[in-house]
Amino acid sequence: MIAARVGAKKLSAIEVAQAMCTRIERFNPRYNAFVAYDRTKVMAAAAQVDARLAQGEQLPLAGIPFSVKDNLWLADHAATFGSHLFAGHVAPRDSWSVARLRRLGAVPLGVTACSEFACKGITNTLLHGITRNPWDPSRTPGGSSGGAVAAVAAGMGPWALGTDAGGSTRRPAAHTGLVGFKCTLGAVPNPWGFEDPNHMLSVIGSIGRDVEDVAFLFDALSGYDARDPLSSPAYEGLCSYPPALPPRRPRIAYSRDLGCGFAVDADAAAALEAAVQKLAAAGWQVEEASPAWPSGTAEYPLIPLQLAQMGRLYGDKLSTHRALIDPDLVPQIEAGLALSSRKVADALMLRDQLVAAFSGFMANYDFVITQTAPVEAWPVEQIGPPLIGGRPAGPRGHAAFTPLFNGCGVPALSIPCGFGAHGMPLGLQIVGRRYADARVLGAGLAAQQVLGVDSRCPVLAEE
Repeated sequence: MIAARVGAKKLSAIEVAQAMCTRIERFNPRYNAFVAYDRTKVMAAAAQVDARLAQGEQLPLAGIPFSVKDNLWLADHAATFGSHLFAGHVAPRDSWSVARLRRLGAVPLGVTACSEFACKGITNTLLHGITRNPWDPSRTPGGSSGGAVAAVAAGMGPWALGTDAGGSTRRPAAHTGLVGFKCTLGAVPNPWGFEDPNHMLSVIGSIGRDVEDVAFLFDALSGYDARDPLSSPAYEGLCSYPPALPPRRPRIAYSRDLGCGFAVDADAAAALEAAVQKLAAAGWQVEEASPAWPSGTAEYPLIPLQLAQMGRLYGDKLSTHRALIDPDLVPQIEAGLALSSRKVADALMLRDQLVAAFSGFMANYDFVITQTAPVEAWPVEQIGPPLIGGRPAGPRGHAAFTPLFNGCGVPALSIPCGFGAHGMPLGLQIVGRRYADARVLGAGLAAQQVLGVDSRCPVLAEE
């Protein structure tokens, strides 16, 4: 582990940073993962870590490199939210999560691409261009944390900070053979920075190449800050590293369509089925079951909350800066401006109903297992796959399996479970009760060991 070697002075933070910078400079032009990167700043941060160690500080994350999604802030770096509306903006301070990692000895590498306002399922922006999947550059890494996963998959850092308001950490991780974790709502404070259109649903996401790395990252991040109204003192120590393995025979609800009739491609369905059979053979108690959601629940049931915020935040820009805004997002802003207060109130009430329905369902199970995404990554030119499971897919069909768990505020983890018909990675999603973050990560660690999927991107072999 990097931190152990740097902490023991068998390796310097500067040496680690030099290796990462060299790799970024070679591979970033191929994938467009980083949109703000400065070798001088990386080396200065690494030198500071080495100096702190020399002064006798104990730094549990000594020298570990990480990247920062463009809807978070990395002080003195460009922070644009993927939008021309913020072109030229420089972050005046670190986001809470960035400051926390720095304080513990980690080294920020730069800022990674995200879709504009983090409100799109691919990472193509008018400001920064197209971010590509290291498994196949003709395909998307997904969104909105596309740059974050492209960086980790291509070996441009072991950790990435993302965000997840409807699957923006989990789905891109699935599309690139990585592990992505959405924590319990509020478990990682985020009290300052850009105003998030999905503040009541969004969390800081943890991205890495395996469950151990992600658990280590989340253990460092979980905490309390009274300036964030979603935060709680109970979140201090919410996770411990390494995560404990689950009971020998965990009770699993295996849901093929989350009880909503969501479409799934045949190869994705087959990969998940094979993975679940392996878990059952290892002693996991698997039962096919789905929550009884409130009537009418479908993909992105709480979308009125996002639309209302988009209208509030950016509605006045349509008349003056319309050409600078991603045309795929203009309809969201317009819909938000037209949204009635009744629709917003209905969505807030529905969120309460989702929480109640899932909590009641989980009284009988330890975890839910379902798809992370119902498809492989698709061509970068498309906002989404036109068909899923042989049925016409709307712009959010590829994202159907993740947003419900944001609405419930529960922890959810995506781990690799196999590959699709075109050789692209696929993900299995493990979901637990609220505040059971450590248990979900422990289940992910056990499942990872049982499944034994080698999802290392081939580009990692390139020096």
